[in-house]
Amino acid sequence: MKIQENISLLPHNTFRMDVKARVFAEYSSVEELRALLERYRGEKILHIGAGSNLLFTKDFDGVILHSAMCRARCVSEDNDHVWIEADNGLVMDELIDQLCDMGISGLENLSYIPGEVGASAVQNVGAYGVEAKDVIETVRAIAKEDGTERVFTNAECRYGYRDSVFKNELQGKYVITHVVFRLNKHFEAKLDYGNLRSEAGDNPTPTTVRNAVIGIRKQKLPEVSEIGSAGSFFKNPIVSRDTYETLTRQIRDDRVPHYDQEGGVKIPAAWLIEQCGWKGKKVGGAQCYEKQPLVLVNTGSATPKDIMDLAAAICWDVKDKFGIEISPEVNYI
Repeated sequence: MKIQENISLLPHNTFRMDVKARVFAEYSSVEELRALLERYRGEKILHIGAGSNLLFTKDFDGVILHSAMCRARCVSEDNDHVWIEADNGLVMDELIDQLCDMGISGLENLSYIPGEVGASAVQNVGAYGVEAKDVIETVRAIAKEDGTERVFTNAECRYGYRDSVFKNELQGKYVITHVVFRLNKHFEAKLDYGNLRSEAGDNPTPTTVRNAVIGIRKQKLPEVSEIGSAGSFFKNPIVSRDTYETLTRQIRDDRVPHYDQEGGVKIPAAWLIEQCGWKGKKVGGAQCYEKQPLVLVNTGSATPKDIMDLAAAICWDVKDKFGIEISPEVNYI
């Protein structure tokens, strides 16, 4: 267990906001987590992963918790599947890399998304036609209130697009400690999103799909080690079929990029933002990334207000031009 007071959170958020936390505490076991929850009971507590999906808007007058648990293990298998239990603090991309090397598939489309395993189960991360919910079997969590453990089934997590029960009625009430993924021994590639099929080659394997995903992401997205960002800042809006057809008539173009799915039509927020002319534009030290307008970056001097003002202006313009609301995927803290 490691406890620090009044420390900068600059190394703990990918937007590189130099804000401070009154307390930063890191634990290496569930027992240590319970001890920390007991020690700081009644205080403002925030559990973070890699800090890749949040924007600190000011100093945090409370306790930041972070996990140093970072192992994965096989807990069951049959002829077709293997169940892998991963600790909340394990970097998601490191887990996927290990699985691909073993020929185990199901997560390869999520390669190179910054973040840790615990956060993936909260956020229901997704990319290239795959979401975490597709392979999550169960989630183990500790209640902040009394330290009791609860195991959530996939259905109990109430997953939706970048959403879960942990972002709604149970927000802030549990700390996810482990996630069990139900993965495949026999590879079935999912290549119908974007240009992934052409990039993955004629005889794809989990590793070639992973490499293709990484290659595509590197072309579009900034390296968080070089440029401050939180990856994709906005959710892709899901609209009704009528709204989509109205949009195609409005701009007189039936080639509006879209993906049909249950409940409506998903339109890439990046396309909407680019049509509004925001690609590459700045507000203070914040910029709508020149290679991928879905991403907002800290050019080196951005304040939290710069990021929020830029995001608000983009949302307003998209709503004004298309009548479609987009919203941040990133959490404001």
